[in-house]
Amino acid sequence: MDGNERREKLLQILISSDKPVSGSELSSILGVSRQVIVQDIALLRVSNNDIISTTKGYMLYRSDDKKVRRVINVKHSTDAIEDELCTIVDNGGKVLDVHVIHEIYGRIMTDLIIRNRNDVYDFVKQVKEKKIVPLKELTAGAHRHTIEADSEETLDKIEEALRMKNYLID
Repeated sequence: MDGNERREKLLQILISSDKPVSGSELSSILGVSRQVIVQDIALLRVSNNDIISTTKGYMLYRSDDKKVRRVINVKHSTDAIEDELCTIVDNGGKVLDVHVIHEIYGRIMTDLIIRNRNDVYDFVKQVKEKKIVPLKELTAGAHRHTIEADSEETLDKIEEALRMKNYLID
């Protein structure tokens, strides 16, 4: 199979999956190295495929025009990551990303796609097990999330819950 056929098959795998697919799984299915998968993902992105990388693997982002989004500014300790994320999902939100504005490097962002408590627990477990330093540590705890929800009222409710816990920066 040539590169174009492989990328088409990779794209079909992502289209048919409703959850992230790991790079290792993709490399096994397609019979190529993990590095080839990374390169193929980059080429597919250049071709206007909205592929995102999460802590669990790659997935095709499907935009839902009925949803609303808002960027929120928050600040808290590393110990409060789980509580912050649970507060968002418990109030009807989906955490799409985390980003910081670094004084030297500018905007640094990564996709999260955290939809529920299981996603929160998986994320926190990976941070702890792999001893990952969260992006927020680059900016003394301050960071931003893009939140998606069904309505502006839901986003307002999420902001109020975060404000009550002193996580929200106005």
